[in-house]
Amino acid sequence: MSGIAAGKFSAPDEVRQFAGKGHMDIVNVAGVTVGLGRFEPGWRWSVNVKPIAGTNSCQAAHVGYMLAGRMVVRMDDGTEAEAGPGDVVVIAPGHDAWIPGTETCLFLDFGASVGQYAKSG
Repeated sequence: MSGIAAGKFSAPDEVRQFAGKGHMDIVNVAGVTVGLGRFEPGWRWSVNVKPIAGTNSCQAAHVGYMLAGRMVVRMDDGTEAEAGPGDVVVIAPGHDAWIPGTETCLFLDFGASVGQYAKSG
């Protein structure tokens, strides 16, 4: 690639609605897919995305940056961690996640799986 390519979350290429409580805006730039997840208070993967994904736990790999709010992630093996504003996270496939508290979580996701995250069919 030469030059500069840009996209805008104010005009995303796609908006993927969760089953209530948020959505993910998708921007594709020069063959790279980036997602901005807006996870509202009370959101939980196993409630709001599992019906879309059709898997027992989230099988997406996430590499991202927490812009606002907090998210708790529990891996299928039971290990658990919480991330908040300013944290850079790598989350392997095989997890559930939820939003504690009353603040919307904004998560910028560059992971290789974001192209298929919360995508039906």
